[in-house]
Amino acid sequence: YHEWMKSEELQRLTASEPLTLEQEYAMQHSWQEDADKCTFIVLDAEKWQAQPGTTEESCMAGDVNLFLTDLEDPTVGEIEVMIAEPSCRGRGLGTEAVLMMLSYGLTKFEAKIGQGNEPSIRMFQKLHFEQVAVSSVFQEVTLRLIMNEPVQQWLLEQTSHVEEKPYRDGSAAPC
Repeated sequence: YHEWMKSEELQRLTASEPLTLEQEYAMQHSWQEDADKCTFIVLDAEKWQAQPGTTEESCMAGDVNLFLTDLEDPTVGEIEVMIAEPSCRGRGLGTEAVLMMLSYGLTKFEAKIGQGNEPSIRMFQKLHFEQVAVSSVFQEVTLRLIMNEPVQQWLLEQTSHVEEKPYRDGSAAPC
C-alpha cells in the first residue's frame, strides 16, 4: 500500500500527500480503530482464486472506504474507492467494491473526486450518483446518491450474484 501511494499519479487522482511509512501505519491504524470509518482492501479475485496459496498482499488491487460524515446522522457517509494496481484498472473492481459498500445501510452517499479524474467520475455516474457541487478551490466535484426505493431495487439487482463465502487464510484452498 505504501509503495502505491508513492506514485505521483495516484497522489494526484486521490488528492493525497506523500506520507512516511510511519505516517501510513498511523493512518491505517486509525482506519481500523475509528468508529466513523469503514475500510476494506480490494483483492483481485481472479488472481486470488487461480493461484492456491497466494497471499492477500500479492492480490491487493486497492481499497474502498466509507466515512461517516455527520455525527448526528450515522446514515450519511462519504465513499471513496481506489484501484491502485494498474493491471486491475478498467476491470470493474472499483464498481464492484462501491456496490458492496452501497449495501452498507446508509441513506445518503457522497463522493468527492478530483475534476481531472474522469474515469472515477464516470464510474460513480454509472452507479446513479449525481453531481451536486463543483469546488474550483479544491478542483473537485461532489457526487451524491440518495438511497430511495428505486435505487435500493437497482442495487439489489446489481448485487444479486453476490454470495457470502468463508474467508480462507493463506494455507487453505481457494473458496
